[in-house]
Amino acid sequence: MKLIRFLVFPFAVVYDLITRVRNFLFDRNVLKSTSFDIPVIAVGNLSVGGTGKTPQIEYLIRLLQQDFKVAVLSRGYKRKTVGFQLVNKTHTAEDVGDEPLQFFSKYEDIHVAVDANRTNGIHQLLTEVKPDVILLDDAYQHRKVKAGFYILLTKYNDLYVNDFLLPTGNLRESRRGAKRADVIVVTKCPNELNENEMKSIKKRLQLLPSQQLYFSKIEYNEHLKGTDSELQLGDLKEEIVLVTGIANPTSLLSYLKDKKIDFTHLKYPDHHHFSEQDIFKIKKEQSKLQSDNKIILTTEKDYVRLKGKLENLYYIEIHNSFLSNQESFDLEVKKFVNK
Repeated sequence: MKLIRFLVFPFAVVYDLITRVRNFLFDRNVLKSTSFDIPVIAVGNLSVGGTGKTPQIEYLIRLLQQDFKVAVLSRGYKRKTVGFQLVNKTHTAEDVGDEPLQFFSKYEDIHVAVDANRTNGIHQLLTEVKPDVILLDDAYQHRKVKAGFYILLTKYNDLYVNDFLLPTGNLRESRRGAKRADVIVVTKCPNELNENEMKSIKKRLQLLPSQQLYFSKIEYNEHLKGTDSELQLGDLKEEIVLVTGIANPTSLLSYLKDKKIDFTHLKYPDHHHFSEQDIFKIKKEQSKLQSDNKIILTTEKDYVRLKGKLENLYYIEIHNSFLSNQESFDLEVKKFVNK
């Protein structure tokens, strides 16, 4: 691996130059960014996947939906449609992407749309929906839109200051891009993270005086949901099949092991579209289970792609929780939206 990283390092230098020039042109208004009168919050990261954008977006939805008309705009990664789509009940994950469909299915009082052209997407939402606030999913590098508030996520065990640019590392742009953030959230932290380590991380990130830093963790719901029934994670006494199509399932694997759940893991790439061959393979593994129920467990994101294709399919919900200063984060977000 080290040899490969060394060999592709020249490409990382070229990539750095390209992204640096692009950001410079946006910073100097040579390339134009569109601002909007409506509050726009962009959530994203500097690295490729796995930082917990989906639970962070859902946290913001829960925080704001009672007081504001919320819309979520995503590009709809790996969808088979093009252009602007306002998600409705007829759409599938193939039509609009798994995460947008998950947001739509889970929260009845919000509007969800997809458009690779975020500027056009916002204009369409303003015309068709007239929301009070728009959440931009995975839009930190989408500089054609100038959001009013930027939330940058970085994973606890893979901080952007310890990473390198693509293809040597996993950074989409240089760590200098973190300066655009209003808030930085260190995600997927361990429960036992102490104050001294928080201070150490804050020092390493070298925040600007105007930036705020928060620490969050992922929590799993032990109440599993299926198409027609529900069950408790603690009731799974026999081996199950675990199916994941997410960037980094390590946290989930560790959680299930801590809960003494015996499972066979079928791992697929992030946002994977499950083919007939994939479904056949999953069913084959399911048939090998010794229990009568033959449970298949998956993530919430994968469930929207697998629903209706497998029997005894359940998903495990996750949500984002702050280790400290949650009230401060909530206040800062609401203050921006109210402004």
